[in-house]
Amino acid sequence: MKTRLIPVLFLAGGLLAGQAKAADDAPQRLLQAAGAGDLGTVERLLQQGVAVDVRDGQGNTPLLLATAGNRVEVARRLIDAGADVNLQNRIQDSAYLLAGASGHQEILELTLAHGADLRSTNRYGGTALIPACERGHVDTVRSLIAAGVDVDHVNRLGWTCLIEAVVLGDGSLPFQRIVDLLIAADADLDLPDKNGVTSLQHAEQRGQRDVAAKLRAAGAR
Repeated sequence: MKTRLIPVLFLAGGLLAGQAKAADDAPQRLLQAAGAGDLGTVERLLQQGVAVDVRDGQGNTPLLLATAGNRVEVARRLIDAGADVNLQNRIQDSAYLLAGASGHQEILELTLAHGADLRSTNRYGGTALIPACERGHVDTVRSLIAAGVDVDHVNRLGWTCLIEAVVLGDGSLPFQRIVDLLIAADADLDLPDKNGVTSLQHAEQRGQRDVAAKLRAAGAR
């Protein structure tokens, strides 16, 4: 009888070990599935009880990875499951901040509807609005202004969102529209950078005539 039990015991032990390994791998599989946009796997792992805000070695959550890839439906499912839209990784990105900086509009709207911290800042000390202005994401800028993000926040470089729109923009139509939005939001047009240079002066120096004209018409100096 004992000799017959040995193979059975080994088999049972192997099954238990396999199940334990699968459980250990589950958080990593959730992270991978979220980044890849694999909604089915994400759904299955969440139903199995995998923590929704598990992190990888860089501090990324599944929601952050889904946001990076603009995986809208996966992001929606993770947020519905309670994912924290404000958790930041090692370089201080959160799903909210990254969606704003990247112009991932649908995910941004989801984060705004689920407790986005409008005062949170990235590694440069900037709000979500500043990189959105810098990169010409007009709809994102409009949404963030409407949500109440401070249009006069100054980052560690000494720049406001208006200064970034001028210094890092090219004066093309998207940046002109962003300047219009900031003017309408009553942004302080004369806040200078740390060297005392205003947005209007930057626009003139860069030959952004249309932007400069808009700023002058709005009373900028």
